[in-house]
Amino acid sequence: MAVAVKKWEKVEKNVGVLEFQVGEAEVTEALDQAFKKVVKGVSMPGFRKGKVPRAIFETRYGVEVLYQDALDILLPIAYSQAVREANITPVDRPEIDVVQFGKGQEAVIKATVTVKPEVELGEYKGLEVEKKDFTVSAEQVEEELANLQKSHAEIVVAGDDVAVENGDIVFMDFKGFVNGEAFEGGEADNYQLEIGSGLFIPGFEEQLIGTKKGEEKEINVTFPEAYHVKALAGQPAVFKITLNDVKRKQLPALDDEFAKDISEFNSLDELKADISNKLQEKAEQDSKNYLEEAVISKAVENATIDIPTAMFENEIEVLMNDFKQRLQMQGIPFDAYVQFTGASEESLKDEFRGQAEARVRTGLVLEAITAAEGIEATDDEVNVELAKIAESAKMEVDRVKSILESRDPELSNLKNDIKTRKTVELLVSSAK
Repeated sequence: MAVAVKKWEKVEKNVGVLEFQVGEAEVTEALDQAFKKVVKGVSMPGFRKGKVPRAIFETRYGVEVLYQDALDILLPIAYSQAVREANITPVDRPEIDVVQFGKGQEAVIKATVTVKPEVELGEYKGLEVEKKDFTVSAEQVEEELANLQKSHAEIVVAGDDVAVENGDIVFMDFKGFVNGEAFEGGEADNYQLEIGSGLFIPGFEEQLIGTKKGEEKEINVTFPEAYHVKALAGQPAVFKITLNDVKRKQLPALDDEFAKDISEFNSLDELKADISNKLQEKAEQDSKNYLEEAVISKAVENATIDIPTAMFENEIEVLMNDFKQRLQMQGIPFDAYVQFTGASEESLKDEFRGQAEARVRTGLVLEAITAAEGIEATDDEVNVELAKIAESAKMEVDRVKSILESRDPELSNLKNDIKTRKTVELLVSSAK
C-alpha cells in the first residue's frame, strides 16, 4: 500500500498528530471493495438484487455513500503502515480526522495518537539494597516436620466428656437469627468445622471452645461490614447450636517408622536432611527473587516517567481477563463469583489498579535500561530457550518453533523475555 507520512508532531508530552496520505490507487481499490459490499443489499427496478451496475448506483445514491465503508477498509492497514514509518508506538486507539477523501483523490488523514512515554532513567547500576538473611534454621526444619506430622494425623473420636479445644473437629447443628428472625442460609445439620480454621464469622469458633458433646449453646457474633450478603453486613446475630460430636487429631510418633510410611527414606534423620535440602533450595530461590525485586524497585523509583492513563487501563483489562480465565479453569463462573463475594467488575478493577501501575512502570523502565545498555538476544540464547520449552512440553524443538512463529513470526516475545532477564541480571550483578 502506498502510504506516506507527511508529518509527526508532538502536541503534548505523550500525544502527537500523525498526518499521512494514501495513494489514489488504494482509495479507488477501497471504494471498489466498498461497492461490492454495499451493492449486495441494494434493490432497484429492472435489476436483480445485488446486480445494480456501479454507474447507475452512483448516479442514484452518489459515490459518497461508499466513503465510510471504504475508509473502514482502508484505514486499519494504512494507519499501521504510517505508524511503522513514523517509528512510533501507540498505546491507545487514535482519534481520526479525515482531511481529504474522495473518488479520484489521494486520501489525507490526521491521527491524534497517544504514544509510549519516554523514560528518563536515574541510577540503575551499583544500587544499594538492604541485606536479608535467608539462612535455613533448625527451627524451620522442625516446623516443617511438624506440619508433615499434622498432615498425617489420624482423626479419632475425642470422647463424650471432652471439652472442645483449638484444632478439634466438631459436628454441630446450628440456626442463626438476626433481630430474632431466622435468616436464609443460616441453618445446617451436623455441620463439620475445624476450630481455628477461620472459616466462620470472627468470634464464632472461639466461643465453641470448652463446649462438650451434647451441649446446647447460644453464640453471639457480628457479621463483618464487608460481608457478601448486604442485608447481613454489620448486623449482630445469635446462633443456636447443638454439639453432636467432637473429633481430635491424633499425631503419629516422629520416628523411623513415620519416615518410612510417608517417604522413600528409611530413617527420620534422612527425612530431616531432605526437608533441610528442600528448604535450602527454596531459600536460595527466595533470596534471588528478593534481590531482583529490590534492585528493580530501586531502578524504577529512580526513573522519571509520565505514563498515559490508557496504558494503566489496558493493563487492568489484561489482569481482569487473566483473573476470569483462572476462575474458569477452577470451574467457577464469573457471575457466580461476583454474586458470592459481593464484588463487582469495577471493584475488582480498582483492586488491580495498583498492580497494573507497578507492572507498566516496571516494564517501561526495564525496557529503557535494555535499550540504554544495548542488550540483545543472541541466536544461541533463543535456541537454548526453545530447547527448554520443547523439553517442558515434551515436543520437538522444530515443532515448538513453528508454533511460536505462527503467532509471532519474529519471535519478538521470546527475545524480549531473554533481554529482560539479561537486564535484571545486569542490575543484580552490579548491586551492592
